[in-house]
Amino acid sequence: MSAYRLVNRKRNFALCAAMTAICAALTPVSAADSVGVESPTDNAPNVLTYNDTFNLEFVSNPQFINDDTVIYSRQSLDIMSDSRQSRLWQVDISSGKHRPFIAQDENISQATLSPDGTVIAYTKAVDGRAQLHLYYLDSKQSVRLTNSDEAPSNLTWSPDGKSLAFSLFTEEKNAPIFTGMPAKPEGAKWAEQATYIDTTQYRGDGRGYLREGYNQIYVLPVEGGTPRQLTDGKFPSGGSLSFSKDGDWIYFATPHREDYALHPYFSDIYRVNVATAESEQVTSMEGPEGSPALSPDGKYLAFTHVNDRKLSYQNNDLLVMKLSDGKITRLTSSLDRAIGDFTWRKNSRGLVFSYLDKGDNKLAAVNLKGDVKPLDVAIGGQSLGRPYTSGAFAMSDEGTIVYTSAARNMPGDLTLYRTRDDDRALTHLNDDTLGHKALAEVIDVSVTSSVDERNIDAWIALPPGFDSSKKYPFILEIHGGPHAAYGPHFAMEIQLMAAQGYVVAWSNPRGSSSYGEDFGNLIHHNYPSEDYNDLMDVVDAVIDKGYVDTDNLFITGGSGGGVLTAWSIGKTDRFAAAVVAKPVINWMSFALTADAYPFFSQYWMSDMPWNIADKLWKRSPLSLVGNVTTPTMLLTGESDYRTPISESEQYYQALKLQDIDAAMVRIPGASHGIASKPSRLIQKVGNILEWFERYKTTPDGEDK
Repeated sequence: MSAYRLVNRKRNFALCAAMTAICAALTPVSAADSVGVESPTDNAPNVLTYNDTFNLEFVSNPQFINDDTVIYSRQSLDIMSDSRQSRLWQVDISSGKHRPFIAQDENISQATLSPDGTVIAYTKAVDGRAQLHLYYLDSKQSVRLTNSDEAPSNLTWSPDGKSLAFSLFTEEKNAPIFTGMPAKPEGAKWAEQATYIDTTQYRGDGRGYLREGYNQIYVLPVEGGTPRQLTDGKFPSGGSLSFSKDGDWIYFATPHREDYALHPYFSDIYRVNVATAESEQVTSMEGPEGSPALSPDGKYLAFTHVNDRKLSYQNNDLLVMKLSDGKITRLTSSLDRAIGDFTWRKNSRGLVFSYLDKGDNKLAAVNLKGDVKPLDVAIGGQSLGRPYTSGAFAMSDEGTIVYTSAARNMPGDLTLYRTRDDDRALTHLNDDTLGHKALAEVIDVSVTSSVDERNIDAWIALPPGFDSSKKYPFILEIHGGPHAAYGPHFAMEIQLMAAQGYVVAWSNPRGSSSYGEDFGNLIHHNYPSEDYNDLMDVVDAVIDKGYVDTDNLFITGGSGGGVLTAWSIGKTDRFAAAVVAKPVINWMSFALTADAYPFFSQYWMSDMPWNIADKLWKRSPLSLVGNVTTPTMLLTGESDYRTPISESEQYYQALKLQDIDAAMVRIPGASHGIASKPSRLIQKVGNILEWFERYKTTPDGEDK
């Protein structure tokens, strides 16, 4: 066991001693009162427990500091702060030597190597505020560069390594409409002043009610001083930044219009002069351009673009512009897949990029003519809760690639890609936590849609100690989005469910990403619809395996999966119980309460909601609530502004009015990403399983 992991586990036990109530929920599975588990026998498998959640780790942000050494952010979950922690580690790809890079026990993020490979820029919190720091590789000394109220982001080195560009939120307060309040007498206790809001984008999920202001681009000498603002305007500028080869210009994407919030799919590439702060427009295309990156020789600009046709699911493409004449070449239009991260080859003759394909995040190479060559690599391992696509990669100057692995039974480790040999794992971060555990086996299942005979990808997690001659309770877990994708990846929520004796299935019904635009848009302005049929086909396919107890079928899902869960129990009574997590229940109310309402009203709806109320109602799960007989729990974060908790409250009250067994679980302080804190992931899974256990029956038909 590593010293780092040992310290982390000591913290776990210290918290258990201090907080008995919490530890009752984290008791090892051997306890007789654990969820759905009987007292162990000598032959009982050593399965996952809730407490194991805090011991998971994974790799993020890998980058080469030379051709033989990779540094990466080692992400862990701290039980004392209930948060994700990040520390820099390094791996020698030849010897396999693995050790800390910056030894301080501090939360470091955005580590970025200087062009000459001698300095690392990064941010870390000082007195609760993220500040920009430098770490010198030769002297192993650190220095702090900023003392700002806001967190720098998108750290980008100038080509000569003498300055850093970054984005910084810059406040711009509007004057209140009423300024005539009388003076408050000394010692008087008045109510707080009213908040005046006149902006379109006034709140955001995970951020709450937004302050007035915009991200702007700043530049700062590495020798220190005061950051100098380069951009302004009542619109955001920032995101990915890229210096020109001579260091005179910075390329960036911006909507560059004050009504940008009403046009969520609008941005162009601009460049700003570092000396004069004058801006110039570089691209002007229908649909958004973003993520600009100059080629190493400075001759080409790569960027992404979406051909915006107001469809609910639209792939982006990778494009390059020849700066000498402005000629643009679309490189990936033949792929019909969503493009993720990309990086230039050192010779400037092509790029390597990630893309979604059939539930995986894969890598491919492309030259400047648009010839795409897929690589035999699937990246992932960074979505700990549910089995979503994820992943990161890095490429050295020599063309060596490392990536985060997409394993079925482990979170993401760092892996070396070799074209003529098997890939080699460079880290084994979770062997000490998971290596001795009996994990669920994840297998593929073939499903044919009863709607149109399309193939629907699906996967099953078999509980530890699985015996195909026995019958098991079953959970269907539905992904959100709806334009997102699950895959055969490690997921703690799935594994915890299987550890309690459930067969768990998940799938990519029509509308899911990673299968092309046509498949994604089968639910365009028609959601939910036949995606429900695809899901029931998945259930039937698993039942046909012969080891599912059909009296104990359960269903759950979050966000878009919550929509489909509520829709499903309005269509069928085959499920013994349901948990509807952070759903949309009423499209009309959602359209005018969700944080991203300009996007939803333009891309997910054919017209403004008040003009198509009848159409929205027909697709609202609330319209089917009169059919529901299934015991149903609602589970939502109280600070969710993506699918506001008022949606859950409507459904809960409608169920109660019909005397349906119903409960509502409200997660204090949680936004749409409930599982962003490890304790909330535990609360989510624990409440789901307890609800299902309440309605699970024994083989003789009696309540358990």
